[in-house]
Amino acid sequence: MAPHHLPFFIPGPDGSDPLMVVMGIFLVGVILWVGTLYWKLHSLPERMAHRTHKLQFEIVAVLGLISLFTHMHIFWIAGLLLAMIDLPDFSTPLRSIAGSVERIADAAPGTPDAEPISDAAAPPGGKSGARGTAKEEVHSHA
Repeated sequence: MAPHHLPFFIPGPDGSDPLMVVMGIFLVGVILWVGTLYWKLHSLPERMAHRTHKLQFEIVAVLGLISLFTHMHIFWIAGLLLAMIDLPDFSTPLRSIAGSVERIADAAPGTPDAEPISDAAAPPGGKSGARGTAKEEVHSHA
């Protein structure tokens, strides 16, 4: 058979194989595309949690890293579910409550505008009286 009648995928007499070169380039391209798709899918929970609170974002990011290094998909699923849930903001009300409790503890009983007892006004015995010890006890628990 004459060489001009051979199909294009048959290698020529010089040993060049154009189909193998094309398929090699195609294979490298597909591997890079699948890898990019994998990385985008893997970072989906982190991109979803990016708009949420900082603590929630950090937990989702750690779950994503654990799933990446251990190849256990349950961590990725947990991160995805955590990213989909909007957690309420507990820290702001708790800070407000803590500030209010601290102000209540600093106020002397019976006098709303009482100032805290300073060390300069303390009697020479070293103790500032019953109110001072009660106030110290409150500070130790707050």
